[in-house]
Amino acid sequence: MLTCLYVSAILFLRKGWISIPPYVSVQGIPRTKVSILIAARNEEDKIAITIENILAQSYPAELRELIVVDDHSSDRTSAIILSYRDRGVRLIKLNEKEKLNSYKKKAISEAINLASGELIITTDADCRMKPDWLKAIVGFYEETGSKLISSPVVYANEISFFERLQTLEFLYLIGLGASSIGNKMPSTCNGANLAYKKEVFVELGGFKGIDDLASGDDELFLHKVASRYPESIGFCKSSDAIVFTDAKASVSEFISQRKRWASKSTRYKDKKIVVLGVAIWFFNVMLLISILAGFFDPRNWITALLALVLKALAEMLFLKPVTRFAHRTELLKYLPLLSVVHVIYIIYIGIAGNSGKYIWKDRLVR
Repeated sequence: MLTCLYVSAILFLRKGWISIPPYVSVQGIPRTKVSILIAARNEEDKIAITIENILAQSYPAELRELIVVDDHSSDRTSAIILSYRDRGVRLIKLNEKEKLNSYKKKAISEAINLASGELIITTDADCRMKPDWLKAIVGFYEETGSKLISSPVVYANEISFFERLQTLEFLYLIGLGASSIGNKMPSTCNGANLAYKKEVFVELGGFKGIDDLASGDDELFLHKVASRYPESIGFCKSSDAIVFTDAKASVSEFISQRKRWASKSTRYKDKKIVVLGVAIWFFNVMLLISILAGFFDPRNWITALLALVLKALAEMLFLKPVTRFAHRTELLKYLPLLSVVHVIYIIYIGIAGNSGKYIWKDRLVR
């Protein structure tokens, strides 16, 4: 029964992805002022590349501003940002003396207070973009009138086998978020490529009510907007709108990141999403139990194998169009392995992500 539920859920996601038409801009002269915001902490190795990519955008310079918030960096991050001052990049330095649990939300809020743009676009300090990134997102905004726009994020420049597995798994997550929007049930998005109207942020009280968690500046805010404007959430399905970033180099970094992401699930207000997530977690638990029970009765291995095959086939059907969009279909050869490893991963993260504190940006948070 749980296998049938999982397969049905994945096929429903596939329907959501397919229902989102590829976005091709028919925009004329852009008219929207945008504010691009970055919260950075100890990013001296990558922040310059991100800033250069944003300054090289084809979008009119007079209609964009870049604000970078240095979150108590102990390296040269601030100095690098300041070196772009003559090119219009603004630096804000957080100087909070009292300990916070959500420094990133504080950083974004401070930047929004000073932002002059109608549309806020957030990204991360280790990202790269194509020259038409802004043009695609703003074109989508002007043509659809969406209050919040989620756009794709893709891992690139993988070095190791582990990083390639992460890229495929991350495409699954990005596809899941897009599909939920396509199915009119917004559940997740990524703050590395997120846009929303400044007036909506102000109207909803910003991050008030979700600012006690270190994470959640993206999907928990998505839920706030969706509860007020359920028909005004969009996904910009354009290759120009993709933001590129890097997979985690080590298992410990990967686990820490995923624990942070999973920690937000306890605050989901849409009970349908919570129930589905719990059911999928139990599906993976039962799969593991069936595999272990096979050592006592080999017939359980037949049950587990059937469930794994159906799981992998459903995931293949879902991931094929998602990887095609990202031009990464070669990664599908790793799906059989990832589908098995995913069982242990989902069980562990489901527990670890909701059971205490974790290290993020050299801080102990929850």
